[in-house]
Amino acid sequence: MLRRIQPLARRTLQQAEPSALQLKRSALAASILQASTMRSHSRPNANSSFSSTPLLQQRRTMASGPNFRMNMNPNQQQEPEQTPLEQFGSNLTELAKQGKLDPVIGRDQEIQRAIQILSRRTKNNPVLIGRAGVGKTSLIDGLAQRIVRGEVPESLKNKQLYTLDLGALIAGAKFRGEFEERLKGVLEQIDKANGEIIVFIDEVHMLLGLGKSDGSMDASNILKPKLARGLRCISATTLDEFKIIEKDPALSRRFQPILLNEPSVEDTISILRGLKERYEVHHGVRITDAALVSAATLSNRYITDRFLPDKAIDLVDEACAVLRLQHESKPDSIQILDRSIMTIQIELESLKKETDPVSKTRRESLQEELKLKSDELARLTDIWETEKREIDSIKNAKKDLEEARVELEIAQREGNFGKASELRYSKIPELEKKVSLSEQEEQKENSLLHESVSADDISKVISKMTGIPIDTVLKGDMDRLLYMENSLKERVVGQDEAIHAIADAVRLQRAGLTSDKRPIASFMFLGPTGTGKTELTKALAEFLFDDSNNVIRFDMSEFQEKHTVARLVGSPPGYIGHEDGGQLTEAVRRKPYSVVLFDEFEKAHVDVSKVLLQVLDEGKLTDAKGTVVDFKNTLIVMTSNIGQDILLHDTEASESTTVSPEIKRKVIDAMKRQYPPEFINRIDELLVFNRLSKEVFGNILDIRLKEVHERLIDKRIALNLTQEARDWLIEHGYDPLYGARPLNRVIQKRLLNPMASLLLRGEIQSDETVNVAVKDGQLDIQPNHDPESDKKKKNGDDEDNSGSVKAELVD
Repeated sequence: MLRRIQPLARRTLQQAEPSALQLKRSALAASILQASTMRSHSRPNANSSFSSTPLLQQRRTMASGPNFRMNMNPNQQQEPEQTPLEQFGSNLTELAKQGKLDPVIGRDQEIQRAIQILSRRTKNNPVLIGRAGVGKTSLIDGLAQRIVRGEVPESLKNKQLYTLDLGALIAGAKFRGEFEERLKGVLEQIDKANGEIIVFIDEVHMLLGLGKSDGSMDASNILKPKLARGLRCISATTLDEFKIIEKDPALSRRFQPILLNEPSVEDTISILRGLKERYEVHHGVRITDAALVSAATLSNRYITDRFLPDKAIDLVDEACAVLRLQHESKPDSIQILDRSIMTIQIELESLKKETDPVSKTRRESLQEELKLKSDELARLTDIWETEKREIDSIKNAKKDLEEARVELEIAQREGNFGKASELRYSKIPELEKKVSLSEQEEQKENSLLHESVSADDISKVISKMTGIPIDTVLKGDMDRLLYMENSLKERVVGQDEAIHAIADAVRLQRAGLTSDKRPIASFMFLGPTGTGKTELTKALAEFLFDDSNNVIRFDMSEFQEKHTVARLVGSPPGYIGHEDGGQLTEAVRRKPYSVVLFDEFEKAHVDVSKVLLQVLDEGKLTDAKGTVVDFKNTLIVMTSNIGQDILLHDTEASESTTVSPEIKRKVIDAMKRQYPPEFINRIDELLVFNRLSKEVFGNILDIRLKEVHERLIDKRIALNLTQEARDWLIEHGYDPLYGARPLNRVIQKRLLNPMASLLLRGEIQSDETVNVAVKDGQLDIQPNHDPESDKKKKNGDDEDNSGSVKAELVD
């Protein structure tokens, strides 16, 4: 069967070739193959009624018709077919000539190193290695611009730098060998250029295994001989992905690595200043220098999972986009007036047919109000349109200036000195003067549109990106930090010494007088249960991050065994759960601005303290997958009951609720006996909490009753306690051994449970006050209306049912 098919296929292709040449097609169309197949199968029989001639004739007619020409690619009509490099890549030197590449600031040493490697006789293939966003691709743009300007050695002058798109190279390659054929076509074009073409491959690690199938080579094996014999290829990859290439020594030895480190904040500011004009022209706004400095410093401080300069550039770009959207849409004041006028018009339409005096008066009032608001809308709209025209004029002037500078560069390069002189001494100075005058004009106080991106705009964008409070970014919370103790005492009472120590540590960090590599602060809270250790942690989260739920809590009783410690940073490779990451590292990576609470720390295995050494000292922790997690924006709190027996013995022996210095020293000594010195030495403060006195319980009761009041607001119910009722709750809730938790239980059992029964029976109604007093030694809860009379009205009977409930019935 195969012997019969092969001659038929060969004969069909041979017959199709002349037809394709007649139609001037470089590829065999389906209709040509179909006609050739019919000729191959048709026998020389006079009775045969089937012929391929009409089909070919119809094909010629279609090929010469106007519709066929319209559907063809214009490049196929006027220009030769695209070369493989034009089809699967782009010419960076051509883009540089047209001024379409952003300017590259810095990286002079790295570009010079790349030029040196490209000038070698063999293995002249630099590979750029660096983190995502440090500027690997931008370095190639800088090299293309230097080639265009002639700022390269003679061996690289007038060379063409192409970037190869691996995705386009493999896209659509459905059949076996099609991808290899495309790649070979690209390499053949480079060979024919005799060293005039330099190719750049981004994400070069993708070459390994690309196009691999049974019995065929992958792309890296096709490239290896070329890389060793003069092919000039620049590639880029990240540190982690370069390890994939290093596994193939035959490939890695052909590349010469160039390491690109993250630029400093100062270098990033210089880069942003170089890019400033491009972003101003694109968005039609003005960017202040303070905004550029703020973008570099704030992104370095608050965006910890990305790298400079990419994250700083993104900040500036998004701030410009926000301001641009404000220019293109109506201001809020105009939109509010629009909605108000529409509401008035709807109401006037409904009152049009009404004839009563009230409606007439209302209609006249609305008409007058409509006239005033319409006049105001017209005035604001006129101001907005005028300001918008001015901004558009500045935008167009900047765009014309940018285009004029590109034209000047092209004219100088092409030797057109007449045009260059006109541009340099006439057009460009005129445009520069126009732009300068417009930027020097002071913005009006009542302006509807803001023309400039300021440092505040950058802060607002970074606040939205990271979720941290805007006051923290703007440093507008300095006054609040001075009175931090007052804010914390509103939620936690009786621990003034601990609150003062915490406030001092936080103020020290916010003032920038501590190392910026460590967490905000780290504390160990020691003391008996119920003294406010966890509540103070929540108060800290609310003060620092505007949310009391911004606490990452770990119950350390779950980490008592040695093998459970690995759960904090993740299971080692090969174990179940390795891909999930660590519980601590993943939680902080997703919420980097939070309080990390290790509750009941003494119950955990001692190896947990060894894991935290790096966190407390360097503000970072490496998980099982090798990812470094940043803890610089967290506050570390550990609570412990170590030394509780010492505190309980002191409670029984002394009536004072304040822990004496001698007892504190004993508790801290107990802490030091259990944990190594290097761990204790890294904690900022070891704080021993005091026992709560009866006087303090009054303040705690006020806080708890305030929470009850807030829950009753939605039901429109007020709560009024007599002084006897307050004293009764304090007397029954006070327990020096267990702290404030017994008071919470008393409030729930003796106050809230009876109120719940009255609410469900409908005996407490909305818009009334519930009075709580003491009667017969128990709390008496009485609504301020007569439920008996309500029942008589509703049921018409006289049942004996009291509207008050004593707490002892529920207890």
